[in-house]
Amino acid sequence: MSDDSFNKPSVLVVGGLGFIGRHLVHHIHKNNLASELRVVDKLLPQLAWLSPEITEACKDRFVQADASLQQSLSRVFDRANGSQYDLVINCGGESRYSHQDDVYRLRSHGLSITLGKEAARRGVKAFVECSSAAIYKVDDKPRKETDKLKPLQKLTKWKVTTEEELAKIDGLNLVVLRFPYVYGEYDTGLLTSVICVGRTYKEIGRPLTFLYAKERPLNTVWVVDAARALWTAATWRASKGPLPPNQDSQPFPTTFNIVDHNNTLKGDLADALERNFGIKCEFLGSLMSQFAKMNQEQILDEMNEETLEVWSELLLAKGITTSGPISPFLEKRSSQGRRYNSRRIPVRTDYWLHIYEGET
Repeated sequence: MSDDSFNKPSVLVVGGLGFIGRHLVHHIHKNNLASELRVVDKLLPQLAWLSPEITEACKDRFVQADASLQQSLSRVFDRANGSQYDLVINCGGESRYSHQDDVYRLRSHGLSITLGKEAARRGVKAFVECSSAAIYKVDDKPRKETDKLKPLQKLTKWKVTTEEELAKIDGLNLVVLRFPYVYGEYDTGLLTSVICVGRTYKEIGRPLTFLYAKERPLNTVWVVDAARALWTAATWRASKGPLPPNQDSQPFPTTFNIVDHNNTLKGDLADALERNFGIKCEFLGSLMSQFAKMNQEQILDEMNEETLEVWSELLLAKGITTSGPISPFLEKRSSQGRRYNSRRIPVRTDYWLHIYEGET
C-alpha cells in the first residue's frame, strides 16, 4: 500500500448497485478517494444493468450479501487486515412506494438498524444514512431540517422511524441525508417513468394530463451531486468525532436536507416533455384534481395498460427484444407527479453550508 493510501479512508458502501449507490461507488473509484472500497448488495452485478464504467468501479470490490441479516455481518464488515472500515454509507433499502409495511420494516428499517448497531459496535468513524425529504408537514414555505415531520406514505413513515432509532444507538457516529427526487443516468424510478410516459403519449396523440398546477414544487437533485454529498457528509462526520454524551443539545447538526437550487416545478417537467416529444401537457387545477383523485386507482390502471402496450410496440419496432429496467409503468403512490399529486413540500438546506464553511 502506498503512503498516500494511508491518508485515505477505507469505505464500505451498502446498496452499492442501486441508483445512488452505483454513482457513489463510481465517484469514489474515479477520484481514487479510498484506501479500500467494498461494495455490498443483495443483487448480483450481472443482474443489475451496470454500465461499463460502473462495472469497472465494482471490479474485485463486490460482495454479495443481505446486510440486514445478522449472519451476513462478518461477510459484510470483516477486512483481511483485521481493521475496521472508517466510513460506512448505506444506500440500500426499498425505494418503491407501493409496498406494505412489512416490506419496509424488513428491507429498509431492518437493514439500517442492523448496519447501524454493527457500525457502532465496531467503532466506525462515520455512518451515513440515505433518507427522504418527503417527510415534513405540508406547508408552502420551504422546510428546514428542524421543522415538524409528518410523513404521509408508508415508505416515508418508516424513514422517520429509522432516523429516530438510529439516533438512539449508543456510539453511532451518524449523519442523515434527506433526498428529494434524485435524477440522472441509470435512473429507473419516477422521473424516468414519466419520460417513458411522455414518449408513449407522442404515439397516442393525446395531451398528457397532470394534477393541480404547473407551479407546484418538484424538488430535485442530480444523482452525481447526491453522490458527492454522501462523500462530503461521510468525511465531514468522521472529522467531527463522537458526540459528547449526556448533552441537552448537539454541538453540530447530523441531519441535512439535500436539494439543488433550481427550484424545479411541475411545469418545468411538463415543458421538457413538450420540447422533447412534441406533446401537449395539461394541468387540471385544484377542483378537477380532487375529482380525479376519487377514481385514481381505476384511471391509473387504465393508463398503465395503455402505455405499456404502446411501449411494447415501440420496443418491437426498434428491434429491442429485451425490455430492460425502464418502462412507463407508474406505481399508485409514485403517480403523485402526474395525474395524482400528493402535495410536494419544498425544502431548503439550512445546515448544509456548515460543512463547507466550517461553521460547526
